[in-house]
Formats: sequence, C-alpha cells, structure tokens
Amino acid sequence: MTLALLDRIALTLLLLGGVLLAGRAWLHDHPQHDPWAPLSLDDADGWATGRKLAALRADRQLCRTFLERSGIDGTALAPLSAAECRRDDRKRLSAPEALGVELRPAGAQATCAVDAGLAWWLRHGVQPAAQSALGTKVARIEHLGTANCRRIGGGKEGRWSEHATGNAIDVAAFVLENGRRISVLRDWAGRDSAASRFLHEVRDNACGPFSTVLSPDYNAAHADHLHLDQAQRTGGWGACR
Repeated sequence: MTLALLDRIALTLLLLGGVLLAGRAWLHDHPQHDPWAPLSLDDADGWATGRKLAALRADRQLCRTFLERSGIDGTALAPLSAAECRRDDRKRLSAPEALGVELRPAGAQATCAVDAGLAWWLRHGVQPAAQSALGTKVARIEHLGTANCRRIGGGKEGRWSEHATGNAIDVAAFVLENGRRISVLRDWAGRDSAASRFLHEVRDNACGPFSTVLSPDYNAAHADHLHLDQAQRTGGWGACR
C-alpha cells in the first residue's frame, strides 16, 4: 500500500468523522429529529416524534417516565376486572389539569398512553388550533367516558372496544376561556366556519399522538364525539377518519 493511498484513506476517515460529529451536534440541538433522545413535551414536532409517541403505547414505564418528566402525575392504579375487560394499565387522567385544562366529568381514568396522548394533543394540537381559529385558549374538555366493558358497536359478537380496557376517551365538546362552548354534534358541520375549522384541526392533530381517531366523518355513531384510543397494531399503523 503506497503512502499516497494511506493519506487518502486517512483523509476520508477524518472527513467521515467530521460529518458524524457534526450530525451528532445537530441532533443534540434538534432532539425532535433524534430517535435516541427522550421525548419531551417541549419538543417541536419532528422526524422522530411519531416513533417516540408510538413507543409510549407499548412501554408503560417509558410512558410514565415521559409524563413525570413533563410534570404530570404518572402514578399507576391497581388493576380492575378480568378477562377481556381487565384494566391492568390504569391511572387518573392528569395531563389536562397539569396543562391548565379542566376535564369534565372529573376523575376519569384510562391508560397511561391515553394520558400521554392527551398531553401531546393539548400542547401541540388543541391549544394552537384554538388560538389560530378562535383567538383564545381551551379551558375545559367535556368527554363521554373512557372505560366501558363492551364490544365495538355494543353487540354480543365482534372485536372488543378499546374502551373495554380503558384505552380510549370520547371527547364531546371544548369550552373556551371566554365561556364559549364548541360542540362536536352542533359545530362539526355547523354554520360557524371558525368552530368547524377548529374541530377539524383538532381531529387532524390528534392523529399523531393517538393510534385511532374517529370523528363524525367516520360514521353516524360518532356524530357527537371524537373517539381517541391507543390501540396497538402490527406495524404501528393508525386510523384517522
């Protein structure tokens, strides 16, 4: 091997090392694009965000760590029920309160992944959409429930609903800081274009932090609410309708 060839190899290695160091420094300054950086609620949406959010659905400890790092109570509650409706991942939904939003009815319980999804959705989806479309923030979210031991559609056959294990929440309305109430039933396709635009934006913005998002566009059974759940699916694909 000639001296000139050795010099070229050394120069190539130095250049590659410089590129790697520069890339590492760039990822350090842009954690939203770094797949190895822990997810932070303060991060902007980035290339790695979807992957990190999906990981919270499969790893309860990772989910609780994310909540606690975000200043949200991650305390797990004791399991309830049995068989298909066993709720072995259960906690009080604490994200809305921690982010200054009242959840009504109060005291709702669901999985850690649902709480984490609410945290990301409120910070990066709901409040920016409210400010943009309506010029104010959301003060309260009204929901129709989280846990219900039933199959999809409420029949005696078919797949079990994510509500059966408390892995879902149905959002019916948003109350703004000025007292105005935006209802999915009334305003999804209502005459107030700003309210309708807001509801469509928050539906779209929920499709990242939640595995399944179903709206009035899906079917008549969802005419009065947005169904949000954290179903785990092969390949990590989601449903957003």
